[in-house]
Amino acid sequence: MKTIINTENAPSAIGTYSQAVKVKNTVYLSGQIPLDPNTMEVVGGTFEEQAEQVFKNLVAVCEAADGSINDMVKVNIFMTDLANFATVNEVMSRYFQEPYPARAAIGVAQLPKGVDIEIDGIMELPSVD
Repeated sequence: MKTIINTENAPSAIGTYSQAVKVKNTVYLSGQIPLDPNTMEVVGGTFEEQAEQVFKNLVAVCEAADGSINDMVKVNIFMTDLANFATVNEVMSRYFQEPYPARAAIGVAQLPKGVDIEIDGIMELPSVD
């Protein structure tokens, strides 16, 4: 049985997908881009500002699923310029505590709405047994 996760504290879906889907204790988070959830407009003039908004959006979806960003076990980071890798590490360190999730950083030609970064991932909620 799957549960659809939806929160007004993260951007609403701009296509045929859910913000996240929960199956038992596993939550599959859709990609987040740097949209302000209130205006649905892209935020940030710099890559760091865009990355910061993406992580804020991920936090909101994790919390809506009754978890924490630190419950994420796998993160996929898509960037239009891999030269921003060090900046992603720096911003990510503000949100995650050790042990860090597994991660992939992938260079792509373009992302929705012309943004520079998108992140998706998988979260494993603590067992309540």
